[in-house]
Order: sequence, then C-alpha cells, then structure tokens
Amino acid sequence: MRFLRRWKTRILLFFAVVGPGFITANVDNDAGGILVYSQAGAQFGHLLLWTMIPTTIALIVVQEMCARMGAVTGKGLSDLIREEFGLRITFLMMIGILVINFGNVVTEFIGIATSLELFGLPRFATVPICALIVWVIVVYGQYKSVEKIFLAASFFYITYIFAGALAHPAWIDATKATFVPPKLSAFRDQAYLFMVIGVVGTTIAPWMQFYLQSSIVEKGVTKRGYNASRLDVIVGCIFTDVVAWFIIVACAATLWIHGFRDIKFAADAAQALKPLAGDYAYILFAVGLFNASLFAASILPLSTAYTVCEGLGFESGVGLKFSEAPFFYWLYTLLIVAGGALVLVIPAPRLVQIVLWSQVLNGVVLPFVLIFMLLLINKKELMGEYTNTRLFNVIAWVTTVVVIGLSVAWMFGSFIGG
Repeated sequence: MRFLRRWKTRILLFFAVVGPGFITANVDNDAGGILVYSQAGAQFGHLLLWTMIPTTIALIVVQEMCARMGAVTGKGLSDLIREEFGLRITFLMMIGILVINFGNVVTEFIGIATSLELFGLPRFATVPICALIVWVIVVYGQYKSVEKIFLAASFFYITYIFAGALAHPAWIDATKATFVPPKLSAFRDQAYLFMVIGVVGTTIAPWMQFYLQSSIVEKGVTKRGYNASRLDVIVGCIFTDVVAWFIIVACAATLWIHGFRDIKFAADAAQALKPLAGDYAYILFAVGLFNASLFAASILPLSTAYTVCEGLGFESGVGLKFSEAPFFYWLYTLLIVAGGALVLVIPAPRLVQIVLWSQVLNGVVLPFVLIFMLLLINKKELMGEYTNTRLFNVIAWVTTVVVIGLSVAWMFGSFIGG
C-alpha cells in the first residue's frame, strides 16, 4: 500500500508540473523542422537517421539543465546571463537571438500559409486570421489556460507517426540506419554536412533553452518539483524525436525512392505524399504541418519576448496583464505582425532561403548559448548541490564541440567550393 501511495504521489506531482518540457520539445518540430526532416528523408533516404539518437541524448541533457536552473534559481536564462556576465554581452546575445528567432517566426507563418493552401485556402486570408488567433490566445489567456492549449497542440504531432506508418517504410533498413552511421566519405559532401547541421540546429534550437527556463519559472516549479519536471523534459524530448524519425522515414520511403528531391516547403512533402502514400497520409501530414506551424507561431515570439525582456530587466510573463508588462506584449505583437506580413509580400524563392538559413543558423549559434549555460550551471554559489554531474558536463561539452566542428567544416568547405 505504501508503495502504491508513493507512486500515486509521484504521478500526481508529474501531472502538476508537466507542460514546459513537453511543450518546448514539441514546438521544436515546427514548420522549419518539418521541412528539414522532410528534406533529409527526400534527399538522403535513411542516411541521416543516425543523428536521432545522439541529438535526443544531447537534447535531454541540455533541456534538463535549463529546467534545473529555472527550478533552483527562480530566474530565466537571459536574466542569469545578464546578472553573471553583464549587460553588454547579454545585449549582443539578444540581438543574435532576435534575428534568428524572427527568421523562425517567418518560417511558422510560411507553414501556416502553405499548409492551408493545400486545402484551397488563400494565404491573404489565413495568415492574418491565424496571426490574430495566436495573439489573442497569449495576450488574453491566463498561464494555465494557455498551457493547456499548448499541451493539446503537442499531442497532435502523433499524426506524423500515423503518416509515417501509412508510407509503408522499410522498417529493417530504417532501424539499422538509426544505429549505424554512414561512412566518413558522406561528410565530404557539402549538401550532406549542411543537412546534418540543419538537423542538429532544428532539434536543439537556441530559443528552446530560453523559453523552457522562463516557463519553468513562470509555472512556479521549485526544487521540490524538480524531479517531476525532469521527467516532463525527458518524455517530451523522446516524443519529439520519435516524431522527427517518422517524418524522415516517411519521406525516405516515398519521395527518396521515387526520385522526388525538390522540396522547398514542408507542404511540398505533404503534396508529394498524396500519389505515393495515399490521401490519408497526405491529410495527416498537412494537418500536422498546420498544427505545428500555428503552435510554433505562438511560442517562438513568446520565447523571444521572454529573452529580450529578461535580458533588459523588463517585466515579462503570460500571467501578467498587458498594462503590467507592456514592452513584453508589444514585442510579442510586433514579431507576429511583422512575421505574418513578410510572408504576404516576399516572393517564394526568398522565403525558401529564410527557412533553410534560419535552421542552419540555429546550429551555428547554439554553441554560444550552451557555453553560457555550462558556465552558469557549474557555479556552486548559484546552483549549490544542483551543479552538473561529470557525465552531463561531458555530453554538453561534446555537443558544443561537435556543433562547432560541423559548422566550421561546412563554412570552410563552402568557401573552398566557392
């Protein structure tokens, strides 16, 4: 009886803190992420599936570090960086994050527009309506109600698992490719290297760390709820990368096998699936893309607003009214309006470049964010007994070094090739 009571308490505690980790990980499979995973499957078949295991491990470690810092310090990541490293460094970091995140916001509205165009709905109507919807949800909702909406949106990603199964993939080959990396010669291909960076960048994006830690703080998670919050992070990370795996496999089983390589938007993958995998796979992929784009169009501007406001010392939080945090809400509003407007005025070829480069730049900027995090979480005076273990430090530093190495190799190869 005592054993059952203990487990009941743990389950109730988990559901009390579930949200930030699961939501943050799933938003990562946004329109840009779906495009990258679709391109990975269409252009290289199963050759990029091996990245899923190491990136999942790295994602769990990085996200857990943020959740732990938020629970222990009660402060957001941007806030801690400003306090520990000064306003000048924080300001430069915020400018970089702001630029990259804005590219990601534009990507989400591209996903909204292109996914609904598959159902015959024009973007000049859908983009403004969806922009208004995400604005109203955040500005007029309370934290608990907003979180429930985001959690519901997270579970819609299961549509990609069904779409992947309907594509009838080569399960044995896909499983083998997940555990066996390709030959080193593959990394001499600049296109392949570019895609590896894109996959890492879209799986472990810099904005995620700022949003997760701010959400942990706003939800009121403390040291007492830390263990349940850690489980929230782990479950979310595993679920999101299982979805990513199925997207790559679905596109490998259909587009790659049939020689369909030219995917400019994630909606192209959905459309190409229709004759190859059937109407159900097409509809599930398209609906999943719309959900992912609308979901991320709410979260990414929110993450940016958190980052900038915490870094500059302004009030921030969904639990506050507009009058209590005007800078926070005005920045959120500006990002949504500008992101939606650009999708309506910029030609499609340029939009493609924004999508791709925003994901790759995520991978390039990520090491700088990780270095700040590692310096902070290993400060005894800040974290006390909750500093990193040796294993966590090894995984986080290896992730940082590998991403830097990939970025340098790609830039060097591009320079030599150019």
